[in-house]
Amino acid sequence: MSKAQADLSLHRALMVEWQLRRREIHDPRVLDAFLEVPRHEFVLPEHLAEAYEDHPLPIGEGQTISQPYMVAVMTEALGLAGNERVLEVGTGSGYQTAILARLARHVYTIERFASLSARAQERLERLGVRNATCLVGDGSQGYAAAAPFDAIVVTAAAPAVPQALLDQLADGGRLVIPVGDINSQELLLVEKRDAEMEQRTINYCRFVPLTGKYGWGGSHTL
Repeated sequence: MSKAQADLSLHRALMVEWQLRRREIHDPRVLDAFLEVPRHEFVLPEHLAEAYEDHPLPIGEGQTISQPYMVAVMTEALGLAGNERVLEVGTGSGYQTAILARLARHVYTIERFASLSARAQERLERLGVRNATCLVGDGSQGYAAAAPFDAIVVTAAAPAVPQALLDQLADGGRLVIPVGDINSQELLLVEKRDAEMEQRTINYCRFVPLTGKYGWGGSHTL
């Protein structure tokens, strides 16, 4: 291992300790996934020095790779045990996709920008991630062809919880989604039990807006 690689591994370990474990991310499988997935592979070259810092970074097309802590909060809330089929709305850089792929059986990830999806797919293939399917389309409508999903995570802010995603959630499944206005949102956990939805607020956050039929500019649904 070169000195540069050793330095990046050290920064990743410090990120997990100070940004995640000491901020009450407790699931050992989640923590191990963050130790194993090299976040620096998912940032633009000009931001390499910031790869393990505690804030989002631009990835092009007006989108960002989320703060590591927020990725961990959303991932832990899904309660993945290893055999789930997961839908990720908003592939972005592919970083959370790689995390999810280490924790679930298969991940379907959908991105509206073809350029971001292509770059994410290249990164995932290069890193040996074989259980993720990258798609291009309107993520606010989910991906009915592979439904139902045991878990759904939305990495952009919606004006309301899209009914299409609730319909594609398996019984006993969990949906994590930021909902609110453009400037601030609540991070919600919605659990489906016998066709009934139980909802609670996990945290407060600020994400880029979800666009599409059930996003901003589309048909809002409660």
